[in-house]
Amino acid sequence: MIPQSFLQDLLNRVDIVEVVGRYVQLKKGGANFMGLCPFHNEKSPSFTVSPTKQFYHCFGCGAHGSAISFLMEHAGLGFVEAVEELARNVGLDVPREAPMPGAPAPAAQRAQTLGLVDVMTRACDYYRKQLRGAPVAIEYLKRRGLTGEIAAHFGLGYAPDGWQNLEAAFENYRDDQLLDAGLVIESEKGEAGSTKRRYDRFRDRIMFPIRNTKGQVIAFGGRVLDKGEPKYLNSPETPLFSKGSELYGLFEARIGIRDAGYVLVVEGYMDVVALAQLGFPQAVATLGTACTPMHVQKLLRQTETVVFSFDGDAAGRRAARRALEACLPHADDNRSFKFLFLPSEHDPDSYVREHGAQAFADEVSRAMPMSQFLIGEVTAGKEMHQPEGRARALFEAKPLLQQMPANALRGQIIHALAERVGSSVNEVAELCELHIGAARRQNAWDKAPAKREKRRVVGTEHRALQNLLMFPALGNELTEEETKILREMGHHGEIFSEVLTLCREMGAEADFRYMSDRLKISPNWASFDDIIREILSFEENARDLMLFDPEDEAQVERREEQIALRLTELRSAIRRLHYDRLCEALETIFKRASLTSDELRHAQALSRERDELKRWLASAGTGGTRS
Repeated sequence: MIPQSFLQDLLNRVDIVEVVGRYVQLKKGGANFMGLCPFHNEKSPSFTVSPTKQFYHCFGCGAHGSAISFLMEHAGLGFVEAVEELARNVGLDVPREAPMPGAPAPAAQRAQTLGLVDVMTRACDYYRKQLRGAPVAIEYLKRRGLTGEIAAHFGLGYAPDGWQNLEAAFENYRDDQLLDAGLVIESEKGEAGSTKRRYDRFRDRIMFPIRNTKGQVIAFGGRVLDKGEPKYLNSPETPLFSKGSELYGLFEARIGIRDAGYVLVVEGYMDVVALAQLGFPQAVATLGTACTPMHVQKLLRQTETVVFSFDGDAAGRRAARRALEACLPHADDNRSFKFLFLPSEHDPDSYVREHGAQAFADEVSRAMPMSQFLIGEVTAGKEMHQPEGRARALFEAKPLLQQMPANALRGQIIHALAERVGSSVNEVAELCELHIGAARRQNAWDKAPAKREKRRVVGTEHRALQNLLMFPALGNELTEEETKILREMGHHGEIFSEVLTLCREMGAEADFRYMSDRLKISPNWASFDDIIREILSFEENARDLMLFDPEDEAQVERREEQIALRLTELRSAIRRLHYDRLCEALETIFKRASLTSDELRHAQALSRERDELKRWLASAGTGGTRS
């Protein structure tokens, strides 16, 4: 876990106006900066960035947070990735465990990465310039139905035919960074006493720059213009690029994914570019390799609905099966994975051009749910009317079900499978060696969190949690007994426990903006988000919490008054919650047919405590706040 003290130091050094300004055009408006919100469509600016508070807030859609959460929400970075990105910008090293023996120092790694990114950017600029003067390449793109605007949007270029064209782009063609970046290849052996021969990797190909989630060019895909092998040639594995974890078009598709509510995973670069032009900017593609769990993890940082589109032939079914296996570890109840199989004569590009965008959108809406595809895969080709066929289906289902988290979705699939094979749910679970209801452990700092179903917090619990979220410093004012009451709140005890733990970690620096950031990676974020948005729906609250100026004496005085009032309300709510729990406990005890002497003494003690609380609550009034 990254220490809270480091996160606070980092946010104190970062200029949020500069971070947000890379993506949003901001104009000075009084003490703050204003712009059009990047999280929803609007014509008049309601998006505010406060340089003093180091916070952003949209009064239109309620989006809010610090520089960390902005990179998470807008750039699609994970929590650790966002922290690392900001730390690099201000020259800080993120605290880590001791490096493995022989591993390069962080400073050396950063220098190597920045050098390679610069090399790839210069190569990308060179290829783009070459495309403008290559009529054959331009004609090829026109035949594929692409416009100059879409080619410019994706940064398409052209690698001319020839062996050493990149000499024109780099002063030193022998620079090792060109080799490390995968732009050039060296022959195995040079002539005796001579240097090894070096030549360009990409020649006479349309160039597709592959970007990471920060928009940096980290690799290329090159497509031949006519016939030739391989049809697509990718950059090799480099310190910047790993095929198994990157997706083509993800950087360009971020806004399209957010607007559509899902991501469409297709099989090729050209599909991604063509679909973006035809009205489907939410498409991405794997890089000539099978879909991996890392790919799925990256996609889930953007959306909770993933639709895979594959050809309907045998190769497409095999690719879909590998995608299914990559999704299973991430198949939580609030996520949706679907599989779309187009007719064998079509890919997504050709289908849209022949049948229209609406017809393709209808196909996407009818895509096969993961549960249906899984059961279809394990039962396909089996003689399900025979015991041997049903046994074989269970044999194939076992490793797939074991990869899934123990949640409601897996339970539903087990039910459906049990019906297909004519067995009971318990028999299927036992044969597949599944422990129904077992929980899955997960490190939320290292991967996309397994979000839980939204648990609505209502009534007195809602009031208590709202106060803690607005002013996290209150958590450090509570007694051990008061925090114990909240942590043991039955259904919502876990939620209160998470907030109180963060309050303690933050200490004197406990603040709404830090709390909101940290909870974004919580599996219970849906529950927290409801209350945070409710808090910020009142403009006065939003301004007090996010545009607060610690140098303004009037604001400081108002803040102190609010905290004192909220602490009183919070303690009153805790007493009410404790009173309700005592009533429930006593009701349970007195339902028993007979009580032992110890149980009776315990009930009498609880009754005295309840009566004392009842008198206090009556004196406090119906609002639950002492007058």
